[in-house]
Amino acid sequence: MVHRVAVIGAGPSGLTSMKACLEEGMMPTCFESSDDIGGLWRFKEVSEPNRANIYRSLTINISKEMMSFSDFPVQADYPNYMHHSKIQNYFRMYAEHFKLLKHIRFQTLVKNVNQTPDFSRTGQWEVVTENKDGKEERHVFDAVICCSGHYSYPNLPLKEFPESLASPGEQKTPLPLPVFTRVYNPSVSTMDV
Repeated sequence: MVHRVAVIGAGPSGLTSMKACLEEGMMPTCFESSDDIGGLWRFKEVSEPNRANIYRSLTINISKEMMSFSDFPVQADYPNYMHHSKIQNYFRMYAEHFKLLKHIRFQTLVKNVNQTPDFSRTGQWEVVTENKDGKEERHVFDAVICCSGHYSYPNLPLKEFPESLASPGEQKTPLPLPVFTRVYNPSVSTMDV
């Protein structure tokens, strides 16, 4: 029987995964590499290396009704298209309401996940973590849920570029653009910046 569950990441998927585990009587332990919940929605004034980031003016491009959790509606007084700070606050309220914070180990990086030597018999996984002080720990879990997100690391396919190269997450404010501009990652966030 699955009892102890490792959840990797405390963004929206990690939070809902922990809640689902608790509802089923499981014991989740969430490992979050940063110092707060929210995943990509956690704004940092200074971009963190090797981590996708958001920009200062980012507003979600779907309505609050579409992005909210079915069991925890967004507050009525929040705007329909929320600024990232409102989204982060919504995730915090969710985590506090369902008492999820006590299950999260912040500033803990998951370095490795492998089947245990007796996996064929137990189905268990070994999770190796490293805390902010560099201390490495080994844990054994019955299951692992990976909620690190598909935007965890920026995708910069060009190794060399004749001009400056920046992803939207590295920009915190709109860019002054020259007459000729090359745009990579032509997505909604790039168009915003």
